[in-house]
Amino acid sequence: MAEQDLVLEVRHVSGGYAEGGLLARKKGFHEVIHDVDFVVQHGEILGLVGESGTGKTTLTRMILGLLKPSSGEIVHYTKRPQIVFQDPYSSLNPAYTAEWAVEEPLRIYGKYDAKERKRRVHEMLERVELPRDCWDSKPDELSGGQRQRVCIATALIQRPRFIIADEPVSALDVTIQAQILKLLRQLRDDLDLSYLFISHDLNVVYQLCDRVLVMKQGRIVEQGPVEEVYDHPREEYTKRLLEAGL
Repeated sequence: MAEQDLVLEVRHVSGGYAEGGLLARKKGFHEVIHDVDFVVQHGEILGLVGESGTGKTTLTRMILGLLKPSSGEIVHYTKRPQIVFQDPYSSLNPAYTAEWAVEEPLRIYGKYDAKERKRRVHEMLERVELPRDCWDSKPDELSGGQRQRVCIATALIQRPRFIIADEPVSALDVTIQAQILKLLRQLRDDLDLSYLFISHDLNVVYQLCDRVLVMKQGRIVEQGPVEEVYDHPREEYTKRLLEAGL
């Protein structure tokens, strides 16, 4: 596959974290990720599923550059991804408005004057379909779905090409989930995005994703097009996940 067709390549990555804390006399190393190998293709939504504690968060930290692999290589073909988290409330500063939150990355970036920042923020808030009467609202004045729209706008305001969505709809009710999934799909098409979509909800992954990775105890045990994996799973672990989640 040509490089222009990729946004991310994870090449046989292993790694984990030190155990014992700062005051421990003897530190150990807990390897969580074992020889993980996959790509994210340009324009696709790639799902990553697995039970809690299987290594999804550790792998995400490696992709974001917050944790260094002990072996293997992670190659970004765009600038590093932005992330949308599970809990939008904890991701937002409770003291500031939605508009302020979305503008903050541009203030830090420092490239645009105030007028241009406002224009870009308003355009993005409209794109994520946040009602205008919510722009001056603080997080506790917004619904869960509205807060997640603010977080999505904040992740997109610097126009990344690659987004990691870490359980972005798990805290929302089913109706709002459907709205946010529709929005993510529309943003992918409109802004030429690619996603790594992390979830424990196999129904959500089936609705949204093009391909899926199945992770068990830090290893990718199965991957392929969503319909192929769901309809004809090869691994017993995948079959158990599907039986429990569908």
